[in-house]
Amino acid sequence: MMQYRVDFESISWEAPMDGLRFRAVRHDGRQLRMVEYTKDMEPHWCEKGHIGYLLDGEFEIRFDDGVSVFKPGDGIFIPSGREHRHMGKALTDVVQAVFVGDV
Repeated sequence: MMQYRVDFESISWEAPMDGLRFRAVRHDGRQLRMVEYTKDMEPHWCEKGHIGYLLDGEFEIRFDDGVSVFKPGDGIFIPSGREHRHMGKALTDVVQAVFVGDV
């Protein structure tokens, strides 16, 4: 029988840069990620799309036309593309979010 429950505690952290780490389960070109950001994350522009939910902390996302602050319970929906490029910044020591999307 296929495992339908994701046990994030049993998945190793991946850390592509300082201040950003995640645990991910991937299947058929899709992924579910538990992500943690800290204030150590270097500023960088991202053009990937994101669909998720902020679990803990406060997160600022800068866009070309302004800044939005996300708090626990907020959903996040950012389409892919240069016109939606964004730069995230942890406003609290740790920010936790869950994101779904393509690998």
